[in-house]
Amino acid sequence: MKAAVITFPGSNCDRDLAVAFEAAGAAVTRVWHKDADLPKGIDIVAIPGGFSFGDYLRCGAIAAQSPVATAVKGFAARGGHVLGICNGFQVLTETGLLPGVLMRNAGLKFVCKTVDLKVGTADSPFTNLWTKGDIARMPIAHHDGNYSIDAEGLKRLRDADRIAFTYAENPNGSTADIAGVLSENRRVLGMMPHPERMTEAVHGGTDGSVLFRSLMAALALA
Repeated sequence: MKAAVITFPGSNCDRDLAVAFEAAGAAVTRVWHKDADLPKGIDIVAIPGGFSFGDYLRCGAIAAQSPVATAVKGFAARGGHVLGICNGFQVLTETGLLPGVLMRNAGLKFVCKTVDLKVGTADSPFTNLWTKGDIARMPIAHHDGNYSIDAEGLKRLRDADRIAFTYAENPNGSTADIAGVLSENRRVLGMMPHPERMTEAVHGGTDGSVLFRSLMAALALA
């Protein structure tokens, strides 16, 4: 698997994400936000957490207008896989690659802790090594992680089995406890929790590594 990890001004999880991919066996190329083209032959683009462009305007809004964002949208339109974590999830909603919006946490405070996630579907390249209903522990660290979507949009997500993860105990007010959602073709995943921060025993657990190993397994068969 060949992965491209994007860095924006203010990204702070890009190295962690690259290390997680490499630990799963992927070859990683780092991409700067001003690059208009993605590396040739990549299988997945990953957008890391952090505070791209200082979270001015709205979280992810400026990053979604960067040159590399246009390349990512084109890559996704051609059937490429895309992963957005935390701020990366915010970028994906701002580009329109995923529905909904990430709002300020309901408690109006930054939340940083490890949470229990319920796996909503095993039918995706990102979750195929889990079973639906499994519990995975991963850390969260966000101020604007309150995933919001209207009733019609929520119904579409549920009817198409596109809710990848939900919170066991909702930490931020997200609609229907949603922690991660998939695109219509199931090749784009946005999630607020950080799997890359839970891939080694020294992190306190390895549940996050399952996501990267799931990708390796799925793309090996592609």
